Amino acid sequence: MFKTEIHGQDLIIKNLNCFDINLILDCGQAFRWKKIEDNTWEGIAFSKYLKLKQIGNSLIFYNTTLKEFNSVWKDYFDIERNYNEIIKLIKTETLKTAAEHSSGIRILRQEPWEALCSFIISQNNNIPRIKGIIERLCENFGQQINGGFSFPSPKTISVLTPEDLAVLRCGFRAKYIIDAAKKVSDNTINLTELKDLPFDTAKNELLKIYGVGSKVADCALLYGLGHLAAFPKDVWINRALDVLFNGHLPESQSEYAGIYQQYIFYYARYINFK
Repeated sequence: MFKTEIHGQDLIIKNLNCFDINLILDCGQAFRWKKIEDNTWEGIAFSKYLKLKQIGNSLIFYNTTLKEFNSVWKDYFDIERNYNEIIKLIKTETLKTAAEHSSGIRILRQEPWEALCSFIISQNNNIPRIKGIIERLCENFGQQINGGFSFPSPKTISVLTPEDLAVLRCGFRAKYIIDAAKKVSDNTINLTELKDLPFDTAKNELLKIYGVGSKVADCALLYGLGHLAAFPKDVWINRALDVLFNGHLPESQSEYAGIYQQYIFYYARYINFK
């Protein structure tokens, strides 16, 4: 069980297991974090700036109160979940090997609208360009906060036109972003309710958004809505399933499929297929 300690204005979390900040923040599930030194990152989530550093099994949250940690960062980094127990459920030997290589990955529990919008932007895109578009989106339409800009609300985006979003240089994605913002802001799609709906029902709701296909819906469900059964598939995952699992992974139907997907992604791209 982790412990919290206060050192001046900083909060230190000790006794963390299955936690590697470099893997978590650089595996393609979030796009507003920057590595500034070894094991040290800064970013913005839920309209709050954070700088943090990992030293062994400890995590330093700079200028962070216990109240802020409990209300934002504890859930955001999924710190209370026992990933060791989830790994023990794995039956497939190759997946066990993948988990051993990448057990430090945790699924971030991001703000649902930011996750949905970010993965709409991610379509047919590479990570540096995704980050650039999102950075321009926040700078042009977000609110200035300590350390940068907040992610703009769906209400803010809903009244814009594709021409307004030309500054983002996001191409065909502009109309998708606006349609999503309109459906979320007028409550046609209630993201809060989707957290508690059955997975298939929640996914079908997201598929009503113009430009949202199966992969984007799965990413929004996994990274923003807490549906760990989501198993997003891209070129790398499909290739990994074919090469490592003969096209089918039994655990892809698991309640923790999204966690296993990340283990496969890291193992396939950075270890096995490099």
